[in-house]
Amino acid sequence: QVQLVESGGGSVQAGGSLRLSCAASGYTYNTYCMGWFRQGPGKEREGVAVFYTPTGWTHYADFVKGRFTISQDNAKNTLYLQMNSLQPEDTAMYYCAAEGPRYCTDPLRWLEYKYWGQGTQVTVSS
Repeated sequence: QVQLVESGGGSVQAGGSLRLSCAASGYTYNTYCMGWFRQGPGKEREGVAVFYTPTGWTHYADFVKGRFTISQDNAKNTLYLQMNSLQPEDTAMYYCAAEGPRYCTDPLRWLEYKYWGQGTQVTVSS
Protein backbone atom coordinates (compact mmCIF):
# COMPACT_ATOMS: atom_id res chain seq x y z
CA GLN A 1 0.00 0.00 0.00
CA VAL A 2 1.02 3.63 -0.33
CA GLN A 3 3.35 4.79 2.42
CA LEU A 4 4.74 8.26 2.98
CA VAL A 5 7.36 8.89 5.65
CA GLU A 6 8.44 12.42 6.47
CA SER A 7 11.66 13.47 8.15
CA GLY A 8 13.79 16.55 8.62
CA GLY A 9 11.72 18.63 10.99
CA GLY A 10 13.22 20.35 14.00
CA SER A 11 13.65 23.57 15.88
CA VAL A 12 15.37 26.59 14.36
CA GLN A 13 15.61 30.30 14.99
CA ALA A 14 13.93 32.84 12.75
CA GLY A 15 15.83 33.23 9.51
CA GLY A 16 17.06 29.65 9.60
CA SER A 17 16.55 26.80 7.16
CA LEU A 18 15.34 23.22 7.18
CA ARG A 19 14.90 20.57 4.51
CA LEU A 20 12.02 18.15 4.84
CA SER A 21 12.03 14.79 3.10
CA CYS A 22 9.17 12.48 2.20
CA ALA A 23 10.08 8.92 1.26
CA ALA A 24 7.34 7.31 -0.81
CA SER A 25 6.68 3.63 -1.41
CA GLY A 26 3.94 1.25 -2.46
CA TYR A 27 3.05 2.84 -5.79
CA THR A 28 4.54 4.04 -9.04
CA TYR A 29 6.12 7.19 -7.75
CA ASN A 30 6.29 9.34 -10.86
CA THR A 31 2.59 9.20 -11.65
CA TYR A 32 1.18 11.05 -8.65
CA CYS A 33 0.46 14.56 -7.54
CA MET A 34 2.35 15.17 -4.30
CA GLY A 35 2.32 18.01 -1.89
CA TRP A 36 3.39 19.47 1.41
CA PHE A 37 0.78 20.71 3.84
CA ARG A 38 0.97 22.14 7.32
CA GLN A 39 -1.20 22.60 10.35
CA GLY A 40 -0.25 25.05 13.06
CA PRO A 41 -1.67 25.02 16.59
CA GLY A 42 -5.31 25.99 16.46
CA LYS A 43 -5.22 26.48 12.71
CA GLU A 44 -6.72 24.81 9.68
CA ARG A 45 -4.57 22.53 7.55
CA GLU A 46 -3.21 24.47 4.60
CA GLY A 47 -1.39 23.71 1.39
CA VAL A 48 2.23 24.80 1.16
CA ALA A 49 3.63 23.47 -2.13
CA VAL A 50 2.71 20.89 -4.72
CA PHE A 51 4.70 18.86 -7.25
CA TYR A 52 3.31 16.91 -10.18
CA THR A 53 5.86 14.12 -10.40
CA PRO A 54 5.55 13.18 -14.12
CA THR A 55 6.36 16.67 -15.37
CA GLY A 56 7.97 18.57 -12.52
CA TRP A 57 5.20 21.16 -12.43
CA THR A 58 5.17 23.03 -9.14
CA HIS A 59 2.76 25.33 -7.35
CA TYR A 60 3.22 27.30 -4.14
CA ALA A 61 1.06 29.03 -1.61
CA ASP A 62 1.61 32.79 -1.71
CA PHE A 63 2.96 32.87 1.82
CA VAL A 64 5.98 30.70 0.92
CA LYS A 65 6.87 31.94 -2.55
CA GLY A 66 10.51 32.86 -2.73
CA ARG A 67 11.31 31.10 0.55
CA PHE A 68 10.40 27.44 0.05
CA THR A 69 11.31 25.12 -2.81
CA ILE A 70 9.70 21.78 -3.55
CA SER A 71 11.70 19.19 -5.48
CA GLN A 72 12.07 15.47 -5.97
CA ASP A 73 14.63 12.74 -6.45
CA ASN A 74 13.03 10.18 -8.74
CA ALA A 75 15.76 7.64 -8.14
CA LYS A 76 15.02 7.71 -4.42
CA ASN A 77 11.23 8.14 -4.69
CA THR A 78 11.61 11.09 -2.39
CA LEU A 79 9.98 14.50 -2.26
CA TYR A 80 11.71 17.44 -0.59
CA LEU A 81 10.78 20.81 0.80
CA GLN A 82 13.65 23.22 1.25
CA MET A 83 12.56 25.94 3.66
CA ASN A 84 14.61 29.12 3.94
CA SER A 85 14.05 32.35 5.85
CA LEU A 86 11.81 30.56 8.31
CA GLN A 87 9.60 32.69 10.52
CA PRO A 88 7.74 31.90 13.74
CA GLU A 89 4.47 31.78 11.80
CA ASP A 90 5.88 28.80 9.87
CA THR A 91 5.71 26.75 13.07
CA ALA A 92 3.47 23.76 12.34
CA MET A 93 3.27 20.05 11.78
CA TYR A 94 4.24 19.48 8.17
CA TYR A 95 2.68 16.63 6.22
CA CYS A 96 3.48 14.99 2.92
CA ALA A 97 0.50 13.91 0.84
CA ALA A 98 -0.09 12.08 -2.44
CA GLU A 99 -2.93 11.48 -4.80
CA GLY A 100 -3.08 9.70 -8.11
CA PRO A 101 -2.29 8.55 -10.55
CA ARG A 102 -3.69 11.79 -11.92
CA TYR A 103 -2.95 15.45 -12.41
CA CYS A 104 -3.08 17.94 -9.55
CA THR A 105 -6.60 19.25 -10.09
CA ASP A 106 -6.95 21.52 -7.04
CA PRO A 107 -3.40 21.33 -5.78
CA LEU A 108 -3.46 23.22 -2.49
CA ARG A 109 -6.76 21.80 -1.27
CA TRP A 110 -5.87 19.14 1.27
CA LEU A 111 -9.13 17.26 0.77
CA GLU A 112 -7.90 16.31 -2.71
CA TYR A 113 -5.27 13.99 -1.28
CA LYS A 114 -5.92 10.45 -0.17
CA TYR A 115 -2.53 9.38 1.18
CA TRP A 116 -0.77 11.09 4.08
CA GLY A 117 2.37 10.71 6.09
CA GLN A 118 2.53 10.96 9.87
CA GLY A 119 3.96 14.47 9.85
CA THR A 120 7.14 16.13 11.04
CA GLN A 121 7.19 19.05 13.47
CA VAL A 122 8.80 22.36 12.53
CA THR A 123 9.26 24.93 15.29
CA VAL A 124 10.67 28.39 14.58
CA SER A 125 11.59 30.65 17.49
CA SER A 126 11.99 34.41 17.33
